[in-house]
Parts: sequence; structure tokens; C-alpha cells
Amino acid sequence: MNTRHPSVCVCMSILSPLPVLPLFQDLILQPHSQLYFRSEKTIFQYAVISMASSDKPAQPIPTSESQTAGTPMTAGQHMLDKGAQMMQSLKPVNQMKQHVCTFALYSHDMTRQIETHHYITRINQDFLQCAVYDSDDSNAHLIGIEYIVSDRIFEALSPEEQKMWHSHAYEIKSGMWVNPRVPEMIQKPELDNIAKSYGKFWCTWQVDRGDRLPIGAPALMMSPQGDSMGMVRAELVQKRDDKYNISSDALKQSRAEIEEPEWLNPNADYWKQSLGKGFALDVETTEMKLRAPFP
Repeated sequence: MNTRHPSVCVCMSILSPLPVLPLFQDLILQPHSQLYFRSEKTIFQYAVISMASSDKPAQPIPTSESQTAGTPMTAGQHMLDKGAQMMQSLKPVNQMKQHVCTFALYSHDMTRQIETHHYITRINQDFLQCAVYDSDDSNAHLIGIEYIVSDRIFEALSPEEQKMWHSHAYEIKSGMWVNPRVPEMIQKPELDNIAKSYGKFWCTWQVDRGDRLPIGAPALMMSPQGDSMGMVRAELVQKRDDKYNISSDALKQSRAEIEEPEWLNPNADYWKQSLGKGFALDVETTEMKLRAPFP
């Protein structure tokens, strides 16, 4: 007997950016309700929940010094952590060998752009996994994860899956992607490989809107691109460059000879091909199957 209980389901919607809204009539939006766009021929329905990834407006970005919800650590907790650190191997964490600073844009609202710090573990030549933080400070927030695959692996993914991934060629060649304090000559072999790769980045903590905790559904992120909505704001780049005493423009010139992929799969960077549509996740209640066939 299959017994069902209420559970929570994460649903992905394809959303258009705000400038498209005037094309629709009879816009209806209430908290904890449904959002309807009524056009002449079609009604598009999206679930809207108060903590949805696309629900809140952007707020000023807090620094890592801003208070996170919770009470300060006690001396006893510090001692426990030190003791555990001495006795445990922490093998997965110790495999992080690279720190990359770059930028990311929200898929459902590319005017929201953040500086990101990726701490990278290479699983093999074709697959990397990254813990993503909002800074490189000791009290930085863990804001998401990114998986990076070679073009060979990416081409084996289904077309629907590929739409959630972004390319890295422009990000590398434009000087957005940097390994702080590592000379370019040492970075170059890795940059050659990353330029031909694709990434899927889920942001779980939207610090740019002022969240003191990871609130709501994860948000899919896109990489910087050289046209229209994909351009990173100059002031964000300058702030990063000043911090590390680098010049993204100079890096762009020095990387001119990095080979671009012979072909960028058009399913990646999906917003370019979809008339400005992006992906957003919302959460809704559904029936949970206690026993279900696998998968």
C-alpha cells in the first residue's frame, strides 16, 4: 500500500525579467498565492511563496563583518573545535587547492550581481567542485556550490539539463576569473582548461538582499558574459581589483591568446537564446510518497 503524506516540492519556473511585464495584462499577485500573467492567448501560472528565490527585492550587500543570526561562540566551543581539528582528518576540506575570485548573476534577475569566492576541489581532469563564499575572510558566509565539468562531459548531458549550466570562456578571457596572488604564468594551464568548461552554480544564501540566514529556495546563477544583461557592473570589478591590486583590463590583454572553445553549446547561458528568460525555484506543498520505485 502506498501511503502519501504532505511534503515540500521545489519547482522550477522559467521567468522573464521585469521589463517584459508590461507586455502582459491583468497581473494578479498576492503573498502566499499564485501569480498569473494573462496574455491575449495564453495564461502563464507560477507558484509564488513568500520565501521564493525570486520574491524579495535586492537589498544592500552586507559585509562579512555584519552579524549573522545567532549568539557568539563560547570559549568552550572554541576549545572543542580546536580539539576536533587536531584529531580529525577533514579530508574533503583539505582537498580544496585553489581560491578563485569572480562574479555571478542571478538567473531570474541579472541586475543582481555578486562577487564570489570559489574554493575548488579537483575530482579529476573533467570535474571540479567548489564551495562558494561571499568573501575570503575567516568569517565568510558559505553561500552556495558550483560544479564545473569539461566540454566533453557537458555534451553528454541532456538538452534540458544543459540549460541550467553556464559557459566560462568569456569569464576567463575578460579577466573576471582570477586566482588571487597567483602569478598568471602559473595559472595559464588551468585557465586554458576552464575556458572550455561549463558550470552549474546554486546560491543557497542570498546575502545581497540582506539575509542573515539562508532563506528560501536556492537560486540558479549565471556567469558574466560580454553582451547585454551579462555585463558585470564596473564598480564591482573595480572594488575587487583594488582589493587584490590587479587590473582586469590588463588580465584581459594578457589572456588574448587563450583559445576559446571551437563551439559553445547554445543550451548553456540559456538566457541568451530564450528572449531574456531565466530560471527561478519556488517551493510548494505536494504529496510525499513513502515508498516509491527508484529512481
